[in-house]
Amino acid sequence: MRSARPCYAGRLATVLATLAILIGCTTGASRPTSTAVTAAVPLPTFGPAQVARGRQIYLENCASCHGQDAQGALNWQQPNLRGDLPAPPHDDSGHTWRHPDAQIAEIIRDGLRDPFNKTPELTMPPFRDRLSDEEIADVIAYFKSLWSEEHRRFQEEQNQRPPTQTPGASR
Repeated sequence: MRSARPCYAGRLATVLATLAILIGCTTGASRPTSTAVTAAVPLPTFGPAQVARGRQIYLENCASCHGQDAQGALNWQQPNLRGDLPAPPHDDSGHTWRHPDAQIAEIIRDGLRDPFNKTPELTMPPFRDRLSDEEIADVIAYFKSLWSEEHRRFQEEQNQRPPTQTPGASR
C-alpha cells in the first residue's frame, strides 16, 4: 500500500500543476495586455521644488496661451478663424500625457506646426533660446503633477518605448 501512495501523490501533483497552468493561461488571456504592462511600469518621482520651479517657468512662458492652470484655450479642439488650433490644455483633460517626455521637450524646444494649421506661423513658437533643458524638464514635471495616476502610467509607458514606436511621434 505504501508504494501506491507516492505514485498517487505524484499523479495528483501533476494534475494540479497542469490545471494551475491551464487556469493561469486562460485567466491571463482574458486580461488586456496593457494591464500587465501598466502594473510593471514604475512611476518616476519628482520633488515639490521641481514642480514649483516648473509651474513658475510655465506661468512666465506658457500660461498666456495655455492658461494659468494649464487648462488650455477655450474650444482648443476647434480651429479658430485663421484655421489654427488654439493652445491645448496640459492638465489631465488634454492630450499631453499621451506623448513621451522626449517629444514634449522637443515641442517646447523647437516649437510645433500643427498639421491643421493653415497660417504661415508655427502653431507654437520655439523656446530653445529662452529655456534650458533643465527648465524644460521642470515644466514637464509640473505637467505630470496635474495628471491622474492612470495617465502618468500611460505616459511612462510611452517613455519606455523606442522612439520609432511612439504613437504620434511624427509631426
